[in-house]
Amino acid sequence: MTEQHDPQAAVKDPDEWVTGDEPTTAAQESYLRTLAREAGETVPDGLTKAEAAKLIDQLQQQTGRGDQG
Repeated sequence: MTEQHDPQAAVKDPDEWVTGDEPTTAAQESYLRTLAREAGETVPDGLTKAEAAKLIDQLQQQTGRGDQG
């Protein structure tokens, strides 16, 4: 019997991240700027990793770059 892997099962809520209160990564910052430009939004300074992840999710939905599956 093979076990089915649920990719969503490994996804943690950003509020539960151990490093969620650390500053954004360079990759998050870059992607946020791209998404914000496409959405006509601005990115606040001083976001944490968790805050950036939530904003990325929001902007992905706004721009149509979110998970379509």
